[in-house]
Amino acid sequence: MTLPRPLDRRTFLRASGVAMALPLLESMAPPLARAAAAASPKRLVTVCSTLGLYSSSWFPKTAGAGYEASEYLSLLDDHRSRYTVFSGFSHEEQSGRQPHNSEITWLTAARRPGLDGFRNTISLDQVAANHLGYVTRFPSVVLGTLSAQSQSFTSSGAMVPAETSPAALFGKLFLQGTPDEVAREAQRLNDGGSILDRLKSQTTALRGRVSAADGRKLDAYFDAVRAAEQELTEVQAWLDRPKPVVDAEPPTDIPNPADLIGRIGLMLRMIPLILETDSSRVVSLMIHDHGVVPQVQGVSGDQHSLSHHGQDEAKIGQLKKVETEIVQAFRGLLDDLAGRGDADGSLLDHTSVLFGSNLGNANAHTPVDLPILVAGGDFAHGKHVAHEGEHNAPLCNLYVTLLQKMGVETDSFGQSTGTLTWS
Repeated sequence: MTLPRPLDRRTFLRASGVAMALPLLESMAPPLARAAAAASPKRLVTVCSTLGLYSSSWFPKTAGAGYEASEYLSLLDDHRSRYTVFSGFSHEEQSGRQPHNSEITWLTAARRPGLDGFRNTISLDQVAANHLGYVTRFPSVVLGTLSAQSQSFTSSGAMVPAETSPAALFGKLFLQGTPDEVAREAQRLNDGGSILDRLKSQTTALRGRVSAADGRKLDAYFDAVRAAEQELTEVQAWLDRPKPVVDAEPPTDIPNPADLIGRIGLMLRMIPLILETDSSRVVSLMIHDHGVVPQVQGVSGDQHSLSHHGQDEAKIGQLKKVETEIVQAFRGLLDDLAGRGDADGSLLDHTSVLFGSNLGNANAHTPVDLPILVAGGDFAHGKHVAHEGEHNAPLCNLYVTLLQKMGVETDSFGQSTGTLTWS
């Protein structure tokens, strides 16, 4: 019997001059399969629900491995052996000019967000992305459910804009254009280089005409420009490489912000596809306040208003309906990652997934006792790790541990006092 000819990794499905492809399959060339099996890359995913999670429904009442699952955690309990729940952790000095300013420092731990003289610091995901560099087409992928605001910041404190369109993201990651389109993209990069040079030449003149605060903004802007210039040659190298081909249908965007859960679900379903095709190994998602009544059965108030429930049982009941849907959507991500095979295990085995919020009590905008969960990543899981004490433990100690798991040689990040270990 003649064996089927192995598929080439660069096999494309073609339609209208645009190519879509397949992930790495067992039927592809054996040498490639052996190379993929040699080592599974380490990956990092962060997901933040910025309006918090109702504490009584999230935190277990006891610590250790024998904890009884809370109302929300019971939705994830099939994965209990794959995650750890943390309580009593936070960043210090997170109350800013606006009550929700802690949104922008969840991944950075910079103090006093939004107050005079504030300048954000580099975020957890961008430290990991900088460490990895262009081993993938995109060092990091930054996502949002509503707007370009994100929690990802460069070393100069510049925000990395979030992609909010799953359809556009799919095209950027997996659709290969015609040669003319690729050539035009390359030319735009070349043009961008000359434009950046001209912008840099105006720095001195601009600084002489602006305030000190604007000067700091200019410094951050031009730092980002310089970083982009350094990346241009690395980006150029990826232009000539075929994009990975996937057999997934391109997603259709949900334009209605009221479909909060649908929009969250679309983004979460993109994450395993990004990781499986090794398009990026660092992904962050910010779940925003959508400012409208979400399309959830039995809910008549917007999520932000419900989070300020004032202990009104009716509002709390509606808030829990919304948050239950968010936790179930996150459970879908865990299901997907656990169900997709990696070289030696599942995607979840080699992906550290950080899930939580910048608010411990959204009703009072309190940025302490944060709901934090870490799944996957080859950690020892199955416990509720609770810090007991007058002051919260540094959440950054966990961040140091996550960075070390990614291969970053560091013993500090943000407000850390050490590394967090648990077993």
